[in-house]
Amino acid sequence: MDLAAFGEFLRSRRDRIHPGEVGLPESPRRRVPGLRRDEVAVLAGASVDYYNQLEQGRGAQPSEQMVAALARALRLTEDERAHLYFLAGRPLPPRHGLSAHVHPGMLDLLDRLPATPAAVITDLHATLVQNRLATALLGPIPKEKGIEAGFVYRWFTDPEARLRYHPDEHDHQSRVFVADLRAVSARRGGDSEVRELIQRLVSASSEFADLWAHQEVAVRRADRKRLVHPDLGVIELNCLSLLSEDGSQRLLWFTAPVGGDSAEKLKLLAVLGSQDVGAAKQSGATLG
Repeated sequence: MDLAAFGEFLRSRRDRIHPGEVGLPESPRRRVPGLRRDEVAVLAGASVDYYNQLEQGRGAQPSEQMVAALARALRLTEDERAHLYFLAGRPLPPRHGLSAHVHPGMLDLLDRLPATPAAVITDLHATLVQNRLATALLGPIPKEKGIEAGFVYRWFTDPEARLRYHPDEHDHQSRVFVADLRAVSARRGGDSEVRELIQRLVSASSEFADLWAHQEVAVRRADRKRLVHPDLGVIELNCLSLLSEDGSQRLLWFTAPVGGDSAEKLKLLAVLGSQDVGAAKQSGATLG
């Protein structure tokens, strides 16, 4: 590892990013051409002191998780990310899973959807990053790691994973998840991660085993969902997907269909964010 070169590379990448590119306010009084150190620290989920040490080439070797977070915060390309891992003395993670590199173009699109619930997920439906409204709509990103982090796994093994979906939607969502997983398995060539996931689901869920035996296959690109918000009740939404070139990641975003009250509920969600909706209603919050 080369911490001095690691810090120098961080500085060079920080200087080239305009605040508006990562959803931060721009000001004519800024003293630096790009991001400030404290801004990168916030984007990466690190303390300012720790990030300062990294740029100065001091401190302990950064973890793989921190290197991944910095690569996302600085919108690094795949080659730049690989270089950052090399300088940190860390092995480059696989293309799939929670350590996968979020495509900078998808992050850019996510930043441009502040008024729409949106997230970037893996092909096994593990959330990599989501905006404030997605957190308010769907809850925080789960803390599970590995296969357990994928929503398709939790859908068939954890009853709580279905609480945000209207009960009438459960059978449909199960079929869609299984058909999509079969398409992912074929595209990946049945790699070890997908094989293990399928084996564990067949053993853990008779529902999954029955659906898997039907051999249905269909990439999930769009769907209509009825989500159950703990304060706003049922919200009917269109869920749209934009797939990366290799299909390993997807940008999801939710829009209200024409008619009904879903658009008004999304407006309220936008006003309140992840605050307690019930308390906000009592305090007099109204739709803008």
